[in-house]
Amino acid sequence: MAINRVQFQPGMSLLEFNECYGSDQKCLAALEAARWPQGFRCPKCDSAAHSRFERGGRRMLQCSSCRHQASVTAGSMMDSTKLPLQKWLLAMYLLSQAKTGLSALALKRQIGVNYRTAWLMHHKIMQSMAQAESESALSGYVVLDDAYLGGEKPGTQGRGSENKTPFVAAVEISDNGRPLRAKLTAVSAFTREAITAWAKQNLAPQCDVLSDGLACFSGVIDADCAHSFIVVGNRKPRELPRFQWVNTVIGNLKTMLNGAHKHFKFTKYAPHYLGAFCYRFNRRFDLKNIVPTLIADVLRATKMPERAIRGAAEAHA
Repeated sequence: MAINRVQFQPGMSLLEFNECYGSDQKCLAALEAARWPQGFRCPKCDSAAHSRFERGGRRMLQCSSCRHQASVTAGSMMDSTKLPLQKWLLAMYLLSQAKTGLSALALKRQIGVNYRTAWLMHHKIMQSMAQAESESALSGYVVLDDAYLGGEKPGTQGRGSENKTPFVAAVEISDNGRPLRAKLTAVSAFTREAITAWAKQNLAPQCDVLSDGLACFSGVIDADCAHSFIVVGNRKPRELPRFQWVNTVIGNLKTMLNGAHKHFKFTKYAPHYLGAFCYRFNRRFDLKNIVPTLIADVLRATKMPERAIRGAAEAHA
């Protein structure tokens, strides 16, 4: 059997990570290169001239023109952090390389922090992944399906569930029938209005969308997309090859959640977990560069303090 070149490609080994980011000084250099690729520019007056100093253990840069003080982590998800930079970058490495996900408890043990700190880092990094994913839309030929996750037992399974979180699964398919990118997005309900709003944000105009005939999916037409459908009925997945990849993505997501995340509030934190899964899936073609890419995305993500992270449910609703 032929080797899957994507699956068997070399990633970044732990030794390679240590060579690139094995000290706080190396981490600081990597963060500065990600935040200011052309060299430091003052966020206030855009001057390049600056000096460096430390204050309270933090590395600061001061503009020589306007005297504005800045740090490489200011305004980012790492804003005002007191943790060593190496712990942050190690967390990014572990979360980006774990195909099956990594729990906050496992992260706590790997980087040597308490559980609350690991939980908060975990969600800040996942939120950065989700923000990066929200900036691009699927295009071309897209296959849609509906799914449910979370909820307390006992409860109704599948469609009609009264206590589970509905989400849309969408996979962009290449001309040769292979999956390119995926979007997994929690929605308030499977209604035409909700799907139209979802499509306007997550699909490029003129997409050719295939669904399983659920009535609400015709809402993509209101977002300037073409829509066709195949009624699934009682047919088994093997009888519906055109839905193979969207079913595979949903299956991989459930495997990740059931394996790494035994218990969590999916209703509240669905965007974080779904965004992180898609981030890794959509960058699977270049595993070596996913770490520096994630570093840059964490730096440019809108900062969120702990109270905002824990209030994610209200913000999402």
